[in-house]
Amino acid sequence: MNIKSLIRTIPDWPHPPVRFRDVSSLLRDPEGFGAAMDAFVGFYRDKPIEIIAGLDARGFIPASVLAYVLKKPLVMVRKKGKLPGETIHTAYQLEYGQSILEIQTDAAPKGANVLLMDDLIATGGTLCAAVRLFGNIGCPITDVGAIVNLSELDGSRRLERIGVRVFSLCEFNETE
Repeated sequence: MNIKSLIRTIPDWPHPPVRFRDVSSLLRDPEGFGAAMDAFVGFYRDKPIEIIAGLDARGFIPASVLAYVLKKPLVMVRKKGKLPGETIHTAYQLEYGQSILEIQTDAAPKGANVLLMDDLIATGGTLCAAVRLFGNIGCPITDVGAIVNLSELDGSRRLERIGVRVFSLCEFNETE
């Protein structure tokens, strides 16, 4: 199944000249969504993953499916102020401004192999921030998974430069 063909592009959202890659159309297609999740399960099934973390908010979707199927704990990486208990946070730049991410300090035991999942890799700012957060609690991240990679925005290369392997189901460039 062609996962890429099920992801719609919304021009000029949230502002010109952005071409927003909307995974909502994939999520509404049961066969397509199933094929996407099966692809992730097939890729990660035999990897030494101990915990799966999803990035707020669309990263929760593939992360939760993967955690359920692979029978792994699920951790949420949230925007600041959304998690109870003791947390740590880090600020980061995104394509449209700045934000803050946080995780609970007991999200993962020191040394755990955590897989980070998101819907999309653009500039890599959010994912790099999450990598820093897990590093701060003693869990160096080695793998990131995403449905879409916007290769021209350099996020996947940015992650690879800090030693993180990237797996995505499809790529878009700005002219598509």
